[in-house]
Amino acid sequence: MTNQSETDLFSLAQGLALRTSSADVRDQANLSLLRRHLLHATTTPFYRQRFQDMGFTPDHLETLEDFQKLPLTNRQDIDLDPAAFVPSGNLVPVDIALTSGTTGEAVVVPYTQQDLKRLAFNEMMAFHRVGIKPGDKVQLCVTLDRCFIAGLAYYSGVVMLGGSAIRSGPGKSAWQWELIRKLKPVALVGVPSFLLYLARWGREHGFNPHESGIKSLVTIGEPIRKSDMSLTALGEDLQEAWGAKAYASYGATELETAFCDCSAAAGGHVHPELIHVEIVDDEGNNVEPGEPGEVVVTPLGVQGFPLVRFRTGDIARLHVEPCACGWQTPRLGPIEGRLAQRLKFKGTTLYPETIFQVLAEIPEVAAFYVEAHSTYDLADEVKVIVGTDAKILLADIEDKLQARLRVRPEVIVQPTAEVMAVIDKEDGRKQKKFFDLRKVS
Repeated sequence: MTNQSETDLFSLAQGLALRTSSADVRDQANLSLLRRHLLHATTTPFYRQRFQDMGFTPDHLETLEDFQKLPLTNRQDIDLDPAAFVPSGNLVPVDIALTSGTTGEAVVVPYTQQDLKRLAFNEMMAFHRVGIKPGDKVQLCVTLDRCFIAGLAYYSGVVMLGGSAIRSGPGKSAWQWELIRKLKPVALVGVPSFLLYLARWGREHGFNPHESGIKSLVTIGEPIRKSDMSLTALGEDLQEAWGAKAYASYGATELETAFCDCSAAAGGHVHPELIHVEIVDDEGNNVEPGEPGEVVVTPLGVQGFPLVRFRTGDIARLHVEPCACGWQTPRLGPIEGRLAQRLKFKGTTLYPETIFQVLAEIPEVAAFYVEAHSTYDLADEVKVIVGTDAKILLADIEDKLQARLRVRPEVIVQPTAEVMAVIDKEDGRKQKKFFDLRKVS
């Protein structure tokens, strides 16, 4: 990719033009970028060997249907030999990131200067679509150190857009409110549960979130929307607490790309010049638009750690109908669960995320997590641990879970502090709310 094409590819004007173009135009651009990406992927030991074994070369790719015939890449492939996914040659990483390690050992992901530029462009387009403008101040209540990439991505996106980034970091409510009072940002970026806590802390200490000037809340790490795009209880409470619009975002370090709600709040727009997205069934076949399945991604133009048809393990839906915001690109719906966390309980398939959504709607419940254990009948035993300091009937919690899940898992009630001690992580990343204690067969 030449410098000129890079400049054009990552400009706001070019990005807006592509997002309002016809599906045929976007597909042709996508196909061209896929060929280029596959060519670069052949410089890695893993894909060079894989394509040689298949007798495949990138110039064989004539249609998007041809691309769907390529084998999927699993997380296990990466865990087996991460170095096999790093290209040969003289590409020098300028930043080293680590995945959060949610589903296993953290993976080292090297980012080149070009990779950081495409990352900034990704977030610039997202911020633009939620109404943030050049000159606006955005307070980043997220980690920017500890080899965490999301904070750096948000920062770079604000800068590329022409805004002002306020790197407040996570926690420290008094400090956050002092910055809000003094610098007057129009948007906050952070974990939704913390942003909700921040609003409530402000009210308790003499600040009025509705008069703070905050208009937009970009959330990370926890879902605020259900599969039908409606807000979860957490999302509703968050918007009410701030009197601002909440936007969900989803991404992962190895994807080097993220998805964020637009002004219509109807899913995260796919960036056509940055990523190719598929939704597949258990056999790896593409499903129809709007049907749930595993999210499979090919991040386009990545230099330091190129992936082809990478299985994320996340379950979601792809929506292709035109969006009310004016962009014509497909949208990725909310994450409905993780494939590795799929539970088979009393003949019913369910995901921990559904349990979380039910518990979040119970005001007396302050914290929670789920444990999955093995049983002898090839089913799963599910324990729901609830933290509360209020008086609440155990049967009421079980009834609410049964109404949504159609089954009745075991519920254990403990003091809030005990539950928080289990789910909080010291590294400032996501809370751990699912503990898979099932034996590997």
